[in-house]
Amino acid sequence: MKGIPKPSLYQPLDQITFAVIDVETTGLKPGLGHRLCELAIVRGKLGQEPEMFSQRVNPERPVDPDARRVHNIPDEALRQSPRFAEIAPTVRDLLEGTVIVAHNAPFDLGFLAAEWRRLRWPPPSAHAIDTLSLARRWLRLRRNSLEHVARSLGVPIHHAHSALGDAQATWSVLKAMVSRLGWGGVRTLGDLISAQGGTIRWPEATWEHLPTPLREALETHRPLWLRYVNAQGALSERYVEPLDAYDGYLIAYCHLRREQRAFRLDRIMEMRLEGNVP
Repeated sequence: MKGIPKPSLYQPLDQITFAVIDVETTGLKPGLGHRLCELAIVRGKLGQEPEMFSQRVNPERPVDPDARRVHNIPDEALRQSPRFAEIAPTVRDLLEGTVIVAHNAPFDLGFLAAEWRRLRWPPPSAHAIDTLSLARRWLRLRRNSLEHVARSLGVPIHHAHSALGDAQATWSVLKAMVSRLGWGGVRTLGDLISAQGGTIRWPEATWEHLPTPLREALETHRPLWLRYVNAQGALSERYVEPLDAYDGYLIAYCHLRREQRAFRLDRIMEMRLEGNVP
């Protein structure tokens, strides 16, 4: 599937291959080091039976209690699952040449972009459709969760808060929304993007904007020495192994605390690229 161009804005919706995605995660913010732990993709044209992909993913960190109460995936099951790097080629192939769809797309795209950054891969070149944005603009419901939107459109949800169950429900919501909007003249991808309020862009997927030592540490897997001020104003010096940087935070393994930590970039007073950790 490599090399397939993304669909044109003028392409009719019935000719487009959509890839509905849903992720379950260890927490709410990739900028704080949370990662996806389950991914599902429902892929195909709206008039055809879609293909489905679902995979639990080892996030290489514990699941926060609040997140576990939502999806109920135990850490032990995730430790036995493949890491994202092992399924990344399959995921990229499934998304190639599609229009990506999600309910609250910035959330799902944010976690996928974080995984691409860690692999030093660019994200797929794809348009994105957000069924949450469409619902807010066109359904006028009191609540716009996937469950409430699906119920308003007569769409059943099976296995809610599992990635595949929610992706299947979002697929059906997309089909119902496209059918409803078709009566108002929404016929092409460009029409559908306008109907949701405009383009949804991928979150920052590179480290080009970062200070040179931090960018080089991330790109070459080298450690950093930091002088860091915490929220209480205490100054510390520490060696860290950077994993990602996003949304104002550095995610790194800290040798002082012997665990993965999130460091606010604006509290790093000084940094130095190191060859090895002493």
